[in-house]
Amino acid sequence: MVELTDGSVIAQLGVTDMRMPIQYAFSYPERWSAALPSLDLVRAGRLDFGVPDTTAFPCLALAYRALEAERSLPVVLNAANEIAVARFLDGRIGFPAIAHVIEQTMTAHTPSEVTTIAGVRAVDTWAREQAQGMAREVELKV
Repeated sequence: MVELTDGSVIAQLGVTDMRMPIQYAFSYPERWSAALPSLDLVRAGRLDFGVPDTTAFPCLALAYRALEAERSLPVVLNAANEIAVARFLDGRIGFPAIAHVIEQTMTAHTPSEVTTIAGVRAVDTWAREQAQGMAREVELKV
């Protein structure tokens, strides 16, 4: 769901099946017909929403923090996330360490305005190097 500046909300809804977003990734910007059933909102029933549990999902809290800070912090979050997830997938850090690496990298960064691609790349490079160091500190001793 996306909230627009006028307060209206646009929702992307569909059947729960990862084939749809994967197909869209391949077909973008086109929309191919899919071998999935249409979403029947009557059969689906109610849609209930609750406040996200940012204790159980600490990376969500970090994403909110980056969005609120704006400027360069979303770039830092993205770069640190990519480094931390890659280390996790390589078996070098535990799952909870992903949030730790991201948070420590974000905390070490002083947000700045980024108005050019070169500026984004510079922040991204800094964040990746910083996250690599943070990840080394929490690597699993196998």
